[in-house]
Amino acid sequence: MPDLSDVAAVAGVSKATASRALNGSGLVAPETAVRVTAAAARLGYVPNRAARELARGRTGIIAIVVPTLDNTFFTPIIAGAQARAEEAGLQLTVAVHALDSASAVERLARQVDGFLVVAPRGSDTLVASAGAAKPAVLVDREIDGMTSVVADTASAFGTLTSRLAAEGHQRIVYVGGPEGSWQDRQRTAAVRDAARTAGAELTVLGPRPATFVAGVEVTPAVVETGATAVVPYATSIGLGLLLALGTRGVEVPRDLVVSTEPTVIEALGLEHTPAIDVDGEELGRTAMDLLARQLDGQDEPGRQVRLPVPVRG
Repeated sequence: MPDLSDVAAVAGVSKATASRALNGSGLVAPETAVRVTAAAARLGYVPNRAARELARGRTGIIAIVVPTLDNTFFTPIIAGAQARAEEAGLQLTVAVHALDSASAVERLARQVDGFLVVAPRGSDTLVASAGAAKPAVLVDREIDGMTSVVADTASAFGTLTSRLAAEGHQRIVYVGGPEGSWQDRQRTAAVRDAARTAGAELTVLGPRPATFVAGVEVTPAVVETGATAVVPYATSIGLGLLLALGTRGVEVPRDLVVSTEPTVIEALGLEHTPAIDVDGEELGRTAMDLLARQLDGQDEPGRQVRLPVPVRG
């Protein structure tokens, strides 16, 4: 297998010049760069990515930190981030941590070039320490001074609550998300405001983990409210509700409307059911793109991006 020395010899340049040319350095004359690139192609030379990154003082590794793997909302975010990382020549690794201690950030920072921090539950100060340790992008949370991208689900939840009230649902339940969740605070505030404006009675049941079991367990409390519509924090909670309601003889959506996502409506054949349509892959791709720009010096920290979230049905 040819190495960098072989490429340099064929191109008639030093090994250092060949390295700079293949790395796109502006210090190499254009005609020399063309000669080196042609030599590499002719020899079938494949650069050692790891060695190249180490020479630049990098590992080429990005950590995406999620608080749990129980919430399926994070799966497409990881997939989108990984696809964009591959395009940028970076390796993505997944770390599961609620980011509620500084030690975890410090250990991870020594092994990666940057972070994608998804829905962290720690304090603003603690989460910001990740951004101070290495370039970082927050996903589904906003902190002043840190680059972030969020799906604007709060606005979508508010719109959904207003729509349900306009359709005649005067008793609505919001099943909240995990304790300490920034998004849950935003959604709760939006739902409360929309219900108050519409004159609907709102019951908030939470905090709850974003799991199927949590949906099953909260069902008796939901039924007891006498509500005709439920807005769950997460799809997994909604699925638990759907199962438990069915075992109680409650017909959805005739007796009780439970909002969910489009894929669930299609899979279960639910009609007249509203859906919050979050593009998780786009969320992950956008976050990874923002981080790649930071690493390349094209962006300063602090940019905040909000992606629109449509309400369907």
